[in-house]
Amino acid sequence: MDDQAPKPNREIAEQLRQAADLLERQGANPFRVQAYRRAADTVAHLPEDVRDLVDQQGIDGLLALPGIGQGIAKAVHELVMTGRWGRLERLRGALDPVQLFQIVPGIGPQLAQLIHDALHLDNLEALEAAAHDGRLEAVPGVGPRRAAAVRATLASLLGRSRFIRQHLATDGPGVDLVLDVDREYREQAAAGQLPVIAPKRFNPDGKAWLPILHAQRGDWHFTVLYSNTARAHELGRTQDWVVVYGYDGHHQEIQYTVVTETRGPLRGQRVIRGLEAACRAFHERRESPA
Repeated sequence: MDDQAPKPNREIAEQLRQAADLLERQGANPFRVQAYRRAADTVAHLPEDVRDLVDQQGIDGLLALPGIGQGIAKAVHELVMTGRWGRLERLRGALDPVQLFQIVPGIGPQLAQLIHDALHLDNLEALEAAAHDGRLEAVPGVGPRRAAAVRATLASLLGRSRFIRQHLATDGPGVDLVLDVDREYREQAAAGQLPVIAPKRFNPDGKAWLPILHAQRGDWHFTVLYSNTARAHELGRTQDWVVVYGYDGHHQEIQYTVVTETRGPLRGQRVIRGLEAACRAFHERRESPA
């Protein structure tokens, strides 16, 4: 690493390298691992302070650097603007979404917990999407005015380019893909075939127990873990609720929680929260005679 580079550049490059090392140990795509390492080298050898670059040119300035695409540019921008990187915290098992949401003005501890429990979100991109599609304002204590304020804050905080904004409303991966990744994760976790991480939350002994899967389906890259939230522990669902994170070739990001339905016509079936109707149609098609 270039010792002459500005300190913020060295610190961000180190976090990119940490992500690459964690992804490598967790069996992620080698090309993704190398992409983070190349980006770390670029940032480490950048003569100007990366904060000045972001301040003057935004995310477009990062995209102009060699070896930095949409996803990594967003990561560097998030580090510069918030001092945190949700994806790295997730890989470390240290993500605390309730604390993360509180960096948004107007969201205090109680509301952050309520948003997390109601919508099963744990990153700022997912929070922004919920603020755009109406889910956030349906949470008690939010409403249209506060949701609009959250949208405006996150638009600035995350530095969304016009390209990324256009992708907020695009289709995500199909229900079949998400449920197939969920199946693969649970099967491999049960067979002890996945690497495990030691989550920082609800893990006083520091034991490595949480299986993690990195998988690819077509253009979509997925990271999959059991839910390690207060609600999952309270209801005894830490071996049932599965959180699926994904991004596509354009680095559109998605997050879903998959659960075993406990009531209604889908009882006993795996269901994606928020996509129950699509899941019902999927299960009916699968069970209907050819």
